[in-house]
Amino acid sequence: MTERIGSVFIEGVRPELDAGRYAVKRVAGESLTVRADVFKEGHDVLVAVIRWRQVTPKSQVTDWQEVPMRFLGNDLWEGDFPLAHNGRYEYTIEAWPDLFRTWASELKRKVDAGRDVKSELLEGAALLEGAAARARPASEEDARVLSEAAVRLRGPAEPELIAVALAPELATIASTYPDRKLAKRYDKVLEVFADREKARFGAWYEFFPRSAKRDGKTHGTFHDAEEWLPYIQRLGFDVIYLPPIHPIGRTARKGKNNSLKAGPDDVGSTWAIGAAEGGHKAVHPKLGTLEDFRHFVSAAQEHGIEVALDIAFQCAPDHPYVKEHPEWFQHRPDGTIKTAENPPKRYEDIVNFDWMGPARESLWAELESVVLHWVKQGVKTFRVDNPHTKPIQFWAWLIRRVQDAHPDVIFLSEAFTRPKVMKALAKVGFTQSYTYFTWRNFKGELREYLEELTTPPVSDYFRGNFWPNTPDILPEPLQNAGPGAFRLRAALAATLSSVWGMYCGFELCEGRPLPGKEEYLDSEKYQLVAWDLDRPGNIKDWIARLNTARNTQPALRQYDTLEFFEADNERVLFYGKRSPDGQSTVLMAVSLDPYAAQEALLHVPLEWLGAKPEETYQVHELMSDQRSLWQGPDVNVRLTPEQPAAIWAVYRFRRTEHAFDYYE
Repeated sequence: MTERIGSVFIEGVRPELDAGRYAVKRVAGESLTVRADVFKEGHDVLVAVIRWRQVTPKSQVTDWQEVPMRFLGNDLWEGDFPLAHNGRYEYTIEAWPDLFRTWASELKRKVDAGRDVKSELLEGAALLEGAAARARPASEEDARVLSEAAVRLRGPAEPELIAVALAPELATIASTYPDRKLAKRYDKVLEVFADREKARFGAWYEFFPRSAKRDGKTHGTFHDAEEWLPYIQRLGFDVIYLPPIHPIGRTARKGKNNSLKAGPDDVGSTWAIGAAEGGHKAVHPKLGTLEDFRHFVSAAQEHGIEVALDIAFQCAPDHPYVKEHPEWFQHRPDGTIKTAENPPKRYEDIVNFDWMGPARESLWAELESVVLHWVKQGVKTFRVDNPHTKPIQFWAWLIRRVQDAHPDVIFLSEAFTRPKVMKALAKVGFTQSYTYFTWRNFKGELREYLEELTTPPVSDYFRGNFWPNTPDILPEPLQNAGPGAFRLRAALAATLSSVWGMYCGFELCEGRPLPGKEEYLDSEKYQLVAWDLDRPGNIKDWIARLNTARNTQPALRQYDTLEFFEADNERVLFYGKRSPDGQSTVLMAVSLDPYAAQEALLHVPLEWLGAKPEETYQVHELMSDQRSLWQGPDVNVRLTPEQPAAIWAVYRFRRTEHAFDYYE
């Protein structure tokens, strides 16, 4: 007898990133919602399940488990499975016809049409007998119920037989033991990586510890840098990012403002890594020792701050690697090692690895050991310098190997490059990414860009970490617009995304550029800087209130719940976020004009809020600590350079037994 062959189709599975080549991203504690089109010819009743398991780290590996999918109509199915722990998961879909429910459905139609169903009852008995045989190893009681029902369907005709055959309880038991030989499994096993919470929510502060003394003359140490921790904590930042902390090369060292000639006291670029004192696993002697660094990491943790470290896989010409492993570097025909270039720029103080050369296996292994070395020192977050100038294959290999052993490690991609390259880096594993936010200033382009980043498919793998400035980039709007520009850019960065960062000096409104360039004059990349943290005109309190708002409102911890709403002024951006459980809802209006006050009529999204037009509800404006009652679809707002942003936590009223209360 020829065995029956299943003919179920499974298509349109989502999320599925690039035909399953890459893992989508979520956060531990969430569930992954999976949808698929599942269908079969005819009128069979189908069953679909998600098969899933955790595969890393080893301590959390599980066997395959199944959760049922729900039928949504039009052959669309949906299901969820839990991402309880940080790590990598696999999932796929399996579906099959529910033979007994299909039979019962056809039986009812025939009975309703007045047909003789004696033969159909015998078919049902055979299906129950098969289900009983499959049930017996698991449950004798279920097997007994199924067998007894089969006997009755094979017995003399009785009026109640139809009721027995169509009993919902019988169908439930029979469906628990399906004939899985007819099942179809999706032809791919897909992956999702569940990051820890810090991957989705954080506020970064970039700081050069060598300038910790603040006099512009004395090289700071890790102990000096510890004195900054209370200040950074008061500003509300929970990640402190350190540029490279390694010994700096002396050959072709850069002087102030990127000068090709360094003076005897010039400290050089921190990104020109390596000297006689050591390379990527060493710390600059003037900063201290490895023990001092570990103490700094511990002190930061006591202030609720995580240390992020720069990974810059490049070398100064006098890096120990150059002598010990010349085979790791690119050479010119005359035998000299190539320096780094990005014409017309040339980085005389840096030489590049031969990434795909014949020695790549030992090179890659060494660079992996660099990351693991710093993980052992307590670092779990890395900002990666210029990853787009290295092979994407390397990052795919490195990140997977590191995260398979240490799933809590976060990688931030510093890649201001072509959009598809930025996205490719995110797909192969980078946890967060720099973005073009730095150069998005107008309402239309901000909305278009954010809608791209925060909705699928891009949001399934790309998390934008928004930086209004970096040591490399002083955008033109910050060069001449005063504190108003710094306030509004911070407000946008901190609320449009759930992860944002700023380079030290932003809170002081430092905006002195090199003439004609988007670069800082007297850049800290090449010299020590004397920071006056009480400089007149600073916006420290504004930054602190902004981060406090983020920390107290769960809605602002979300990355992909962003919604834009209408404001009648092109210089006012109006948007909102809410937490998945609906308990936190926030509306925001930000002026895009750093020079003058702007007024706007905001069209409040009542349906999105779940409010009726006649309903009164309370809003708490978090930057000014003012409360108001709103009603109806329109609200007027006035924003100024001194207060360019309004952040409203929304509290709706509800009637209780004795009085009115309100809830978020």
